[in-house]
Amino acid sequence: MKKIKLFSLITLFSVSLSCTDDLNTEPKVELSLEQLLTQDPNAINGIMSKLYGSFALSGPNGPGSSDISDDPGESPFLRGIINLQDFTADGMKNRWGDDGLDQLTTASNWDENNKFFRYLYNRVYYTVPQCNNLLVVLNSVDVANKDQVIAEVRFLRSLAYYYMIDCFGKGVLVTEAENGISNPLPEASRTELFNFVENELIAAVENLPQTNTYGRANKYAASMLLSKLYMNAEVYTGSPRYTDALTYINKVINEGGYVLDDNITEVFSADNNTSSEIIFPLIADAIVSQSFGNTTYIVNGSMNSATMNTVSFGNPGGNDAWAGHRATKAWYGLFGNLATSTDDRADLFWTAGHTYEMTDYKEWTNGYPSTKFRNTNFHSISGTPTVFSSTDFPLYRLADAYLMYAECVVRGAAGGNISQAVDYVNDVRERSNATTITAGDLTLDFILDERGRELNLEGHRRSDLIRFGKFTGGSYLWPWKGNTLNGTSIPSTYNVFPIPLTALQANPNLTQNPGY
Repeated sequence: MKKIKLFSLITLFSVSLSCTDDLNTEPKVELSLEQLLTQDPNAINGIMSKLYGSFALSGPNGPGSSDISDDPGESPFLRGIINLQDFTADGMKNRWGDDGLDQLTTASNWDENNKFFRYLYNRVYYTVPQCNNLLVVLNSVDVANKDQVIAEVRFLRSLAYYYMIDCFGKGVLVTEAENGISNPLPEASRTELFNFVENELIAAVENLPQTNTYGRANKYAASMLLSKLYMNAEVYTGSPRYTDALTYINKVINEGGYVLDDNITEVFSADNNTSSEIIFPLIADAIVSQSFGNTTYIVNGSMNSATMNTVSFGNPGGNDAWAGHRATKAWYGLFGNLATSTDDRADLFWTAGHTYEMTDYKEWTNGYPSTKFRNTNFHSISGTPTVFSSTDFPLYRLADAYLMYAECVVRGAAGGNISQAVDYVNDVRERSNATTITAGDLTLDFILDERGRELNLEGHRRSDLIRFGKFTGGSYLWPWKGNTLNGTSIPSTYNVFPIPLTALQANPNLTQNPGY
């Protein structure tokens, strides 16, 4: 089986907690974790699958269940990453008009009551306490490969905290040391959270294996996350750390054994579990791990049976094609004339019946749907199209590492060279039959554009635009930025999201981000 299945002990492990109360984290179980692992040390595999699943699934009993009190369809972690990282940025827009989602897609009128901010915040503070609970138990219970398991848990906790650092800029630092404390914890600054995650990941890299079961973290997944942290360090802490980022990117590239897939479509197809490029996936399966919040959200949300041949992308159509997401010219415009471009990535849009200009973001035929993610196999004929997606989400992959290397070099990091950077960028471009570049072409503006061509709809774009100084203000405009057709300036306060009202109410030590 290609997937990590939800473990069979879920019926014994039903968690009840309020995710906005950072201290209400004690699970209610028929057997405590300690008793469970003492009786059956092999149960650790199922428990770990539950932790990994918290980033893509909504709950333990299928797509209609939820680990938290929020909507099981809207609130899964990966769906939140796409909503907050891609729809708030330049390349993708959503047309549904849901309360709160309109404000994301137009980067306007953000406030503490927006449920989509709450969803991601709550997901962080669901995953973190589950990691803490397990770390406490592992202090007194022996399981196979214990040091590795602890390192994996620390990686997952760091991954959750990374989105707190990136999206909200501060929060509450809850670790296994705080278990049992009844008083509200103090607010932790962005730098404090950064330092904690940095130290956790450095330790995790040392104890993670070079290879691991598919869908579980190895040294290079942790190195990618640490590199992401360092890439954005100047935004997060005020001090650039590009040399440190390059150190860990080199580990990924030189030691990980990853190879670019021959065709970019391989990376985003239902059999992408065979990819030689994916470093760390969030897994999906149409049968055993159904969710409205994993890649089902991307695939189904980008389809409409009225204007598209949805079956060719692995979606049965009808009510299962949700007609929500379209790209804007800020994405497909990066390829020039789509009809004459030699770049294979320029073919990953549905243009028939759709307009180049998005004069109304709520009109389905305005803008081009992205066909980048699809629920069909690349290497074999797929069976009957399914409602739910089996395409794993490539959270980290080698093409991203290559482009990160190039950016670090251009920004002056020690330990790299421009010739190697050009080679890596050309490897990415040649894979898609794009024209090669020379050292003179490799500027920061080019790198940002290339990241858009290669990585849009993969949960990186908002962070990239902020790092390049292009997200807020008016120096770079895109369709519907600031809720105007041609885009307008938005305030610098939008570089972080507001702390949700429910979190402020749950912990009086939390303060709202400036400007909200």
